Amino acid sequence: MPKFCQCKDDVRVVESLVEVMDRDAVNLSHVGQSVYETLRKKFGKHHNKEWDVSSGKVIGKYHQTPRLCEPITECHSNWFPEKMSEIIGRTERWCDILSLSPPDGLFLIYFKEALQAIDARSRQLDDKGEPKPPVIVRMMFGNLVGMPVNCDAVIKTLTEDLPKDGTCNIQVWVGAWRRSLSWNHAKIIAVDGKYLHTGGHNLWDKHYLQDNPVHDLSLEMEGEITHNAHTFANFQWNFVKKAQSTRWGQIAEKIPDSLPTPWKTRVIVSQFPEDVATEFPPTYVQEEFLLNEKIEGIYPVIGVGRLGTVTKYVNRISRHNRPADYALVAMINSARDSIKMVLQDLGPIAFPGTKIPLPGLVWPKNYLTAIGHAIFRRGVNVSIILSNPQSRPSNLVAKDGAYGNGYTCTDVAIEIVKCIRREYSSVKTDALREKVTKHLRISYIKRNKGITIYENGATIALHSKHFIVDDTCFYIGSQNLYFADLAEWGVIVDNTEKTEDVLEEYWNPLWSTSYSPDDCDMDLLFETIFTWIKGKKKENAEKTQTYNKQSYFDGVYARTEHD
Repeated sequence: MPKFCQCKDDVRVVESLVEVMDRDAVNLSHVGQSVYETLRKKFGKHHNKEWDVSSGKVIGKYHQTPRLCEPITECHSNWFPEKMSEIIGRTERWCDILSLSPPDGLFLIYFKEALQAIDARSRQLDDKGEPKPPVIVRMMFGNLVGMPVNCDAVIKTLTEDLPKDGTCNIQVWVGAWRRSLSWNHAKIIAVDGKYLHTGGHNLWDKHYLQDNPVHDLSLEMEGEITHNAHTFANFQWNFVKKAQSTRWGQIAEKIPDSLPTPWKTRVIVSQFPEDVATEFPPTYVQEEFLLNEKIEGIYPVIGVGRLGTVTKYVNRISRHNRPADYALVAMINSARDSIKMVLQDLGPIAFPGTKIPLPGLVWPKNYLTAIGHAIFRRGVNVSIILSNPQSRPSNLVAKDGAYGNGYTCTDVAIEIVKCIRREYSSVKTDALREKVTKHLRISYIKRNKGITIYENGATIALHSKHFIVDDTCFYIGSQNLYFADLAEWGVIVDNTEKTEDVLEEYWNPLWSTSYSPDDCDMDLLFETIFTWIKGKKKENAEKTQTYNKQSYFDGVYARTEHD
């Protein structure tokens, strides 16, 4: 039933908060249950769209590049695009690929090989001796401001080795979108409602496969969780189709893909074969891809996403229709013992070489406050690994790749402590320091104990979006915890055994080589906090004095008028 929300300006705003029940929400841990309860109560209308409780299992080892235990040789991570190509190449009927921007270098070469393999297999007759229906491949990318994707050029390159004689049995669409400062940032390969690859990796050769590679993490899964990845892609394609069909969309369609436009919304789509494929791809229908065979060894997996500004602002409440944000906060709020994070950053994107946030960007108080509560109220041990600030792989310029927004570990700790102090204003500084010193540890990523640089002097970059709660449940996906209103998607794996695997393979070795108490200066932290508290007290005193003075003159004025 519709519920009423009392707004601060005393205007009653109606929002239909539809609560749902998901039949797959069984055998959840306390972490998974916290996430589920938050999503089903607050985001029922987004169920099976931006979030879903499902099942699946992790296949093989977690995909980290470069592998921590191996030296950075000439071909250190070439296995990774080859693995992605192998997953794409399994496609029998439908493949969705989403990333920030199109593949280049070795990624492009392997993706082209995958499309050729799909087409060659699809042209074989089926078991009844009948021709197979064409295979659908949808690729969706982000249209960054001033950097539009040339979809025509991308699709031409990807399909240049496919048959041109009319025998090709694969149809490919390449799309890209932007709405205001929002675009696709999810990294997904979803195949036939069964095979899934997701995480933090983009498709950039220079960033991952060459000198000073950025460290990142993804995983491969199998199971019904893949359906949620496909349906998440549906909503982006629906937006592209709707925007392209407007009058302005039809005008923009005549503009070359590579030419930037000043418009708030820009969508682009190209198709292959141009004389056969429709303008827009078909919609993935889950019921057509139900798995016939039972997959053994599955466990609960929650797909969580957000569509950024694609979700329209209907009223004040709907501005917060970002289910993944609330799911990640719910994970943090459920922590009883430990939170282990591997993140690019927590601070907002800043002007290069400064700590001045870009206009409109702020520190993420929702995550920082949740972390602060965990530390101060429940005594949860919080350990965080961050990128070395402004790290650049392959000597790229800042605009092409700088990981770590410029903040130090101490800066991040300061903001967490500020959130604690705001929530618990009466706490003494000594008590606060005792809690924080005991329960908060933050360090930069290192590949060798105490070493934050490669042999050539370049600092080590980190792009992972991963955290573990209570050694029970973990998230891997595309969503950074600093503010960026982009389209994101990831998975929450609710299984203790697989969490132990990711701890053993990834977290424990990385933390062992990365942690240094010197990375976060506690003395500087509390000197800054002490100064900040004094400033706040002075500011509040001045406000009180101004208020009392104004009240006095208002009273005199009122008495004079009365007299």
